Amino acid sequence: QFGRTEVIDNTLNPDFVRKFVLDYYFEEKQNLRFDPLGSHGAVLGVQDFLGQAFVALGEVIGSQRGRLERALTGVPGKRCGTILLLAEELSNCRDIVTMQLCANKLDKKDFFGKSDPFLVFYRSNEDGTFTICHKTEVVKNTLNPVWQPFTIPVRTLCNGDYDRTVKIDVYDWDRDGSHDFIGEFATSYRELSRAQSQFTVYEVGRGYGVGVRGTPHVGPNPPWHLQVLNPRKKCKKKKYVNSGTVTLLSFSVESEFTFVDYIRGGTQLNFTVAIDFTASNGLPSHPTSLHYVSPYQLSAYALALKAVGEVIQDYDSDKLFPAYGFGAKLPPDGKISHQFPLNNNEDNPSCAGIDGVLESYLQSLRTVQLYGPTNFAPVINQVAGAAAQVTDGSQYHVLLIITDGVISDMLQTKEAIVTASSLPMSIIIVGVGPAEFEAMEELDGDEVRVSSRGRYAERDIVQFVPFRDYVDDSGNQVLSMARLAKDVLAEIPEQLLSYMKTRDIKPRRAD
Repeated sequence: QFGRTEVIDNTLNPDFVRKFVLDYYFEEKQNLRFDPLGSHGAVLGVQDFLGQAFVALGEVIGSQRGRLERALTGVPGKRCGTILLLAEELSNCRDIVTMQLCANKLDKKDFFGKSDPFLVFYRSNEDGTFTICHKTEVVKNTLNPVWQPFTIPVRTLCNGDYDRTVKIDVYDWDRDGSHDFIGEFATSYRELSRAQSQFTVYEVGRGYGVGVRGTPHVGPNPPWHLQVLNPRKKCKKKKYVNSGTVTLLSFSVESEFTFVDYIRGGTQLNFTVAIDFTASNGLPSHPTSLHYVSPYQLSAYALALKAVGEVIQDYDSDKLFPAYGFGAKLPPDGKISHQFPLNNNEDNPSCAGIDGVLESYLQSLRTVQLYGPTNFAPVINQVAGAAAQVTDGSQYHVLLIITDGVISDMLQTKEAIVTASSLPMSIIIVGVGPAEFEAMEELDGDEVRVSSRGRYAERDIVQFVPFRDYVDDSGNQVLSMARLAKDVLAEIPEQLLSYMKTRDIKPRRAD
């Protein structure tokens, strides 16, 4: 049990106010159960079972406007009513700040030459301590440095508390690491953000914000300008005014959109499956075959398909998945195909749900002849062609390729991946069986970006995992599937976001 709502008296249509916060992971299927209970009036502690609803968190998030209605079941012979679930992503300060600062007339710390100043930003903690959250670069040999613009998440700068103190120290860099302290000042995110409406012109010497290890004072008139005070030096010299000035040149904020923002805005994940039917898998009727259908357990291919598909299907509204096979001879003429529909329907290769894909896959095993070679490019190009039709962010394609061995068309596959990297699509490759998968590791561009004919992939869109790494020692297939799905789907949200960002596509507002 995760939590309970409040009790609402005397109604059959309760509207609960209490909310529950759940950690959300795209790569996992998070199953929830809701049990509405009724009470016997004044009889304390007695509760009636009114039904229950089972739902995956992804189904709620993937539904229109984050609203999902589900029938209650569980009481034989009785209609139990319905439950309406509403999901929203908590706004945990996802803004990103870009700012630029400069300084003027800083104290000279070096005997030969001028200072080499840099800034250190500290976030204040609830216990009164400070934690370093950013350092600027060092600007050499100047008392009037201009630092490069830098970007920092607001949650890193102040943990989302706009009034929390942000302390900035100014140092003179020394090669041996014993940097000289020049001065410090304090501010807050709220005060920094005022620079958004004040352009970039500041008058040096007009100090409206002065802070020394305390709460900054901010004057009523812009432009806002910070003076650097060195408390150690002030104690020694009565006529000491400051150790220089720091000017906030620019400050801008933009939202960091999340995967959920796009899904809630209507982006659909289109899931396509491609299964390896080459002869190296072994005869499906033989127990040693990777395609062997046992009455007791699923094959490695079926396990990988269900593990990934059951998670991703929650984000596809029509639950219709194109499914292809490659590397087989097809009846009746024995023609080799690297892109044949598992349901034997060239005009509509879509299957109804993951169970429909699995059924078509098993049917194909009984009708085609496993052959070869192992070519990926045709099916990648097929999905890329569909992805190229809609590039406005409303559709994103995920291709799952399940294979057992060495790829035969490496050059063509690399070229297909480079082309697809500019489209709204990702490729998941699951390797089954005992083979070495060096070629697959090469296609997974985590270390070196895939290239073809001098062109590099615009984005890393391939995720490869060997299935054997996820087989549970105890033989628990459910656990194996969960671990596999978690790893192969972990990169999909970031890959989707990278496409949207490179195309400057923002989430649509949910109606």
